[in-house]
Amino acid sequence: MPSRVSICAGVVALWLSIPFAAPAASVTVAPAGPILIRSATAEFQIGPNGYCSAFLLKHGARLTLDDPAKEDSADGLQIDHLPVAHFAIDFARVEVSEAGAGGKRLSVPARAEAGGSVIERTTIFEIYDEFPGMLLSRVTYRNAGSHPFRLDAVRTVQHRINAHLTDAKASPFQLWSFDGASEKWGEDDVVAITQNFSRENRIGAALADGYGGGVPLMAFWTARAGLALGHLDTQPVTARMPVKAGDDQRVRAGLIFDAGATLAPGETYALPQTFTMVYAGDYFEPLRTYSLAMQRHNWKVPQPNDADYDISWCGWGYEFNVTPAEMLSVVPKLKEYRIKWATLDDRWFDAYGDWNPRPDTFPGRSIEDMVRQYHKNGIYVQLWWLPIGAEIHGHKYESHGYSDSKVVREHPDWLVLDRSGQPAIMVRDLATLCPALSEVQQYYRRLTEKFIRDWDFDGHKLDNIFSVPPCYNPKHHHQSPYDSVNAMGEVYRIIFDTTRALKPNSVTQACPCGTPPNIAWLRYIDQAVTADPVGSAQVRHRVKMYKALLGPHAAVYGDHVELTEVTRRNGRKEDSGTDFASSIGTGAVVGTKFVWPQSGAKYEKVALNPGKDRLWRKWIDLYHAKMLSRGEFLNLYTVGYDAPEGYVVAKDGKMYYAFYTPYPDDSWKGEIELRGLAPGKHHVVDYANDKDMGAVDAAHPRLAAAFTGSLLLEVTKQ
Repeated sequence: MPSRVSICAGVVALWLSIPFAAPAASVTVAPAGPILIRSATAEFQIGPNGYCSAFLLKHGARLTLDDPAKEDSADGLQIDHLPVAHFAIDFARVEVSEAGAGGKRLSVPARAEAGGSVIERTTIFEIYDEFPGMLLSRVTYRNAGSHPFRLDAVRTVQHRINAHLTDAKASPFQLWSFDGASEKWGEDDVVAITQNFSRENRIGAALADGYGGGVPLMAFWTARAGLALGHLDTQPVTARMPVKAGDDQRVRAGLIFDAGATLAPGETYALPQTFTMVYAGDYFEPLRTYSLAMQRHNWKVPQPNDADYDISWCGWGYEFNVTPAEMLSVVPKLKEYRIKWATLDDRWFDAYGDWNPRPDTFPGRSIEDMVRQYHKNGIYVQLWWLPIGAEIHGHKYESHGYSDSKVVREHPDWLVLDRSGQPAIMVRDLATLCPALSEVQQYYRRLTEKFIRDWDFDGHKLDNIFSVPPCYNPKHHHQSPYDSVNAMGEVYRIIFDTTRALKPNSVTQACPCGTPPNIAWLRYIDQAVTADPVGSAQVRHRVKMYKALLGPHAAVYGDHVELTEVTRRNGRKEDSGTDFASSIGTGAVVGTKFVWPQSGAKYEKVALNPGKDRLWRKWIDLYHAKMLSRGEFLNLYTVGYDAPEGYVVAKDGKMYYAFYTPYPDDSWKGEIELRGLAPGKHHVVDYANDKDMGAVDAAHPRLAAAFTGSLLLEVTKQ
């Protein structure tokens, strides 16, 4: 029997037992093409060359962003360094069947010859009533020839996008996008595409600089229609999702898998299950659909507890050399503000990987004594740390030079090795303990028990969390070097489950600093974080991302409010933001890192001076009064096209609207539309300024307004 080569790691069949009425989806196959797949809200047309044009059916219109050139196909590959793009579809052999309850499945065979090789391609398409805008596809290639060939790379779900098709005033490249890759700290995830736009968007394994992981989805939208592409594997499959605006002003996007596999005659290579999706709105819609579809794959979303919604103060204002005295000095102010959480941040420890207290700043049992003092004052404490990484000699991070950590000295065989047999390096120039080893997994169970049970911490701030490198250590006997990448999530599951078992009302947070999260560990936290946002817009856009991925009631930490204004002076980054509104209005959990009562040049930007004290008190009181983080996030405004930028949270029978200018010091004046109101009249209050704004009728829900930075409204039905 022929062997099977595959990179599908975590996918099972979708929606096989969902009770539905007769399916709304239909399939029509013309003798020479095209194939027409139609659902309640979408139409997908597969032409003779395999290109899949996607149409949104809305209000009687048939909208598309697809603008294929004559030679374009959805799939292609490179074998023995030769491109193969033109497969002949055998339309007479297309098979259509029911896909469980409420779905259609079709098998589309195709064939190509190149350089003496014969390749058969089979694409299985599926569409389901539950997600009518999402067309699933699974592509398998088979060596149908008589000699082996090397499969270098595979392209799939390729699209040529033209914004002008749905926006007559736009150039073809002028649309907005969401890029789910974790590649570069501080890069915007939500961005307007420019004429020379280009991104590689690598996902999956760790990159050379330590980033990596990401959400395997990219989305594009105009005011009228959107298109999203990605894959549904529950493991962090390594791939590229390049986006590039071409000389023809069209935007090309798709997925590329670097296979690097040799197929003998009869052998097959299968891609993960991918998708093409059409929708109306912005990136929230495809991310929400993606999350719900992943949950059908048993990708379970964590449920927040009460503690996840409490405000948190972080000791990072004191930076690397914080002491117990500095951590405890803020306790009176935390109690005054009713802040219930504090975080002991970076560099309290001796060595990455060992995680023992530094003898110069936390001697003896001072770390346990500090936790005890916090608890006596009714405040919970999180601990900052970075799993999987360990120090090795010859490397460093910031001012901290490394020597071999104890865990590396005692267990050198635990290390991930690169192709050359050297320790593989992850973020912060750290060596990597292989998460696929049961011994490593148990090591992190014991560390978690030490922190939570023995030291009595109440949760974790897991930071600089991206991905891990592939492992080529022969002593680990991996089936694939990517076993380490796929097993990363297991370490985070152990940390999360162990913590919840010891303290059910704990908080476990993971920060993919400056980037989107990794699906490998996203399901093993209960408080997401906007991850070192660079400015207010990134706070809002990432809150929206997490509310889509984790659910409309998810607890999303808005990170330190000081990060809403980030500047550089004399080569040093300074955080001096005060924009609480971007967290409160979007339904995020408020956070801060002020220092108190210290002053002086070192703490100038984060010191809680009298002016800031009044401001902090106002916004923290508002947060406690409204608790919008517990409300239901509603996606009623489209980023990039609705001005001012709008957000809505429903809570306790009221609607809370938040509108923002691009920058906190910008002004805006005009009429605002209050979308989503129930029929009847409603009373409107600017709750941030305690100002009565009058009444609106849902039949004409427009309100005259003028504001600078933000406008937060509470709307109550009369």
